Amino acid sequence: MHKRIAIIALTETGIALGHALKNLLVADGFTGCGLFSFRNSELAEQVESVPAFVRQSFGKFDAFLFIGSLGICVRAIAPVLQGKQRDPAVINCDEAGRFVQSVLSGHAGGANALAGRVARLLGAQAVLSTSSDVQGLWPLDILGREEGWSVEFASPFAGESMTTAMAAFVNHEPTTLLLDVRDSLTDQLERTAPPFVTIAYYYEQVDFSTCRLLLAVTPRLIDAPVQTVFYRPKVLCVGVGSERGIDPERFVSSIMAEFAAAGFSPRSIRSVGSVDFKLDEQAFVVFAEACGTTLKGFAPELLESAGPVPNPSDVVFRKTGVRSVSEASAALLSGVNRWLVEKRKVALAGVPEGEPRHYTFAVSLLRGAERRGRIAIVGAGPGDPELVTLKGRRYLEQADLILYAGSLVPEKLTHCAKPGALVRSSASLSLEEQFALMASFCRRGKFVVRLHTGDPSIYGAIQEQMAFFDAEGFEYEIVPGVSSFQAAAAVLQSQFTVPEKVQTIILTRGSGRTPVPVRERLSELARARATMCVYLSAEWSDEVQSELLEHYPPETPVAVCYRLTWDDQQVWRGRLDELSALVQESGKSRTVLLVVGEAIGARGGRSKLYDPAFTHGFREGRGT
Repeated sequence: MHKRIAIIALTETGIALGHALKNLLVADGFTGCGLFSFRNSELAEQVESVPAFVRQSFGKFDAFLFIGSLGICVRAIAPVLQGKQRDPAVINCDEAGRFVQSVLSGHAGGANALAGRVARLLGAQAVLSTSSDVQGLWPLDILGREEGWSVEFASPFAGESMTTAMAAFVNHEPTTLLLDVRDSLTDQLERTAPPFVTIAYYYEQVDFSTCRLLLAVTPRLIDAPVQTVFYRPKVLCVGVGSERGIDPERFVSSIMAEFAAAGFSPRSIRSVGSVDFKLDEQAFVVFAEACGTTLKGFAPELLESAGPVPNPSDVVFRKTGVRSVSEASAALLSGVNRWLVEKRKVALAGVPEGEPRHYTFAVSLLRGAERRGRIAIVGAGPGDPELVTLKGRRYLEQADLILYAGSLVPEKLTHCAKPGALVRSSASLSLEEQFALMASFCRRGKFVVRLHTGDPSIYGAIQEQMAFFDAEGFEYEIVPGVSSFQAAAAVLQSQFTVPEKVQTIILTRGSGRTPVPVRERLSELARARATMCVYLSAEWSDEVQSELLEHYPPETPVAVCYRLTWDDQQVWRGRLDELSALVQESGKSRTVLLVVGEAIGARGGRSKLYDPAFTHGFREGRGT
């Protein structure tokens, strides 16, 4: 957001702090930083005076960071202030670097966010006085800005504005949050809604007898009986087709009007597409630019492969070889074969018969934005409930159904389920029975979490589940988890990659009831003498030991790890030529990971990264 930042230091101490802060900001991604002072210093660019510099450059920087007296900062900026929507961010830091205060344009200019970031870099205290920040409430005027949402205000009553809406919100007046679509931010808003905010998913659910303020995250045009802040997420995908050479100005004016007549805001348009030989159609190019995007072209064969469309055209097919342009383009852009607006054919007003005047358009909702049933395949981690990811934990708290691998995942991980959620072990269910259960929830618009041990992509048996979800058209995602090989490194207090000795980790399994490809036999992989983590193979420890000894020395360290990070975790250590005996001693055959390699317990070797003699992008090496 802040591409150019002016750091203004008022004292010698301030210059030193400003120089250090400039380097920290540059390393943090703010490359356009300059340090200025009226004092003569090799660390700063000298200016005539602070007021003169501010007067001359107030419109040239996105943010000003004063280091020194707050009074000097205020007197310097006062004569050049223009308005809330035009002024840059201004923050002030004392020369000891203890407090960083947001002074001007806290929300619109991003001063509050910048003050927080600078405070974290310095280990200082951010000082924010904006009511919403003090109360920990959403900043309504910039909500969703980083996600590309645009903001609109509407009210049936004169005298109301965004300012009155924000005042109503910070004064805790009854508010309804309408979440017509979903994304990561709407999920966050659901979790962080204050007590005076009621959540609704459909406009018909809003009780306007008790609602003073409506916050509507929607691409739809709504006439609400109360003051409303509309948030327009970029979720609409538009396919267009037309006669060649249609007038650009009339086309844009017409399709915008048609869009509104269909009940949707053009500000929610995410993408515009057509057949690739129309990429030079000026009307389409201008329309896409007006929507803040670029025109996307699709090859005819790709449009034909988009799937069945509701309104194919044989006439278009005879002319172009494509049965659908607008509907197929909208489907390809959105990733789904569903349409909010099926193909509409429109004739431009005022254009004589015989001249180019006909066009078509169709609209689809971006895949994942529709409020419908969905599934998350979540990695539970190795066993310790605290090792599930934050996202995984959040999904467990939100799920309507948690289907967990009961023999592999600790049941206590499901204790965070919300009231009314169904928690079910899959241990006694066939794959078909699991599918039926998940499908019954998904088809009712519910949220399903399929909870797998470790990371679901490593021996997680999720491939067949995803094939089913794909065939049924279910929305799903994968949430990574901490794998048991990572837990092994932590429990063994080992770094599995040792500088100049071992730089490879192999995750594999022995050839048991399910054969492995010949090229992946342990005896072949052992040639690398890497750190090897062998899953699902304790029952065949004799064969594992024999194959690994073909290339690893007999004294190579090994560890037999049982139920890593569980309450009953156990670990047996020894040499490779003792591996089978260690497994027999353990008496364990399931939930066992075998780890082999000289990295186990190693303490030799040193990384170049922190060697004082090693030069890299953030530090110059100093001697040997």
